[in-house]
Amino acid sequence: MTQHAMIRGEVCFRAGDGVLMPVPDGRVDIDLADDESVTLHWNDGEGNAGSAAITRDEYDRYVGEGKIRVDGA
Repeated sequence: MTQHAMIRGEVCFRAGDGVLMPVPDGRVDIDLADDESVTLHWNDGEGNAGSAAITRDEYDRYVGEGKIRVDGA
């Protein structure tokens, strides 16, 4: 099920085995998977699409910290 949210603050993901990368502030779509992963989808200020997978624990932490603000929550 896809949810909609706002990113407000430092939300990061790891690209492969590389460094942590930030998700830009703004609107995101969120897909919660049965395997406890969460995928974030966004468009940056230049119209480029991006996506990242994070763990459910990371997602819950970011929501609890107010960095991911789910619509209607």
